[in-house]
Amino acid sequence: MTMPIDLRSDTVTKPSAAMRDFIANCDVDDDVIDVDPTVGALQDLIAEMTGKEDAIFMPSGTMTNQIGLRVHCRPGDEFICESGCHIYNYEQGAFASLSGLAPSLITGDQGILEPEQLHGMVKADNEHFAITRLLCLENTHNRGGGRIQPYDNVEKICQWAHENGLQTHLDGARLFNAVAATGISAKQWASHFDTVSICFSKGLGAPVGSALCGTKEQMYLARRHRKAFGGGMRQAGVIAAGALFGLQHHVQRMSEDHENAQKLADAVRATDGLSLPGPVDTNIVMMDVDPEVGTAAALAGELDMKGVRCLALGPQRIRLVTHLDVSADQTETACEIIQDTVKEVLEGTRVLSSTGAQY
Repeated sequence: MTMPIDLRSDTVTKPSAAMRDFIANCDVDDDVIDVDPTVGALQDLIAEMTGKEDAIFMPSGTMTNQIGLRVHCRPGDEFICESGCHIYNYEQGAFASLSGLAPSLITGDQGILEPEQLHGMVKADNEHFAITRLLCLENTHNRGGGRIQPYDNVEKICQWAHENGLQTHLDGARLFNAVAATGISAKQWASHFDTVSICFSKGLGAPVGSALCGTKEQMYLARRHRKAFGGGMRQAGVIAAGALFGLQHHVQRMSEDHENAQKLADAVRATDGLSLPGPVDTNIVMMDVDPEVGTAAALAGELDMKGVRCLALGPQRIRLVTHLDVSADQTETACEIIQDTVKEVLEGTRVLSSTGAQY
């Protein structure tokens, strides 16, 4: 059987043979009692790459984000975030259930915030109001289609936050995509934030894991919170090794994913019945389906049967994500299958019937 071209997410990547060998031969120890040596090496490297004093390895980006919030805030506080961000939409409201926090939402343009939108967002010092403690940004922005927060905006927004007594947290799950696309280093992006979350299981291709980076004092608190959240792990080097390998070998190649995403974007632009809701900055392509073609879920289901896997994000929107397990040739094949399928539907030679997968 021909393996499907899996464009559902960059989290579907499989560890390469070289990564598996690296994992199999890594040194391990008990990371709760002391520090696993491979975990320690990973933490040192990602702290250095983000310009922070320290870092702590955790099972997921949800955990690093939620512990990032908890480091900065107390129950009853509020944090400012963009309305489409991952922390608000895709982490099960954990900020409320686990830490007793309230979000203050601002809607950006496909996740992109302008500095002037923040003005007046800090609550007055009044017993009727929650205390505004923290500003969160997401870069790149998942729901915004992999959009990169403009660097000047990030600099101005974070400066405003610090001038107004707020801490800053970056959900940098795909920060290295922003690095690859702009040439701006992770250290420079991270310099404007007090804490930074980095995910290793997306474009970097590791099977699992994320890190939270910040000061030594913050990471001491984060380690305590990680234990309370159930994230303390014993011989964690066997998963940290994949993340370490990804940092050492997969950062530079991420530009290839962006090139493949542009091929998909060009195919969408050239296809009647499909459109792009906005620019394609990195490795995520949002594809809107004209109702004349059918629903996003039905088209995704048809494409799945033809060997191209993707996700319906709404009634008429599909997400396609390129990654290291999708080659340039496979991308071109996916483009042909997408274009041919939509053309057949519009010509009346094919009827969409499958419900497809939604996320």
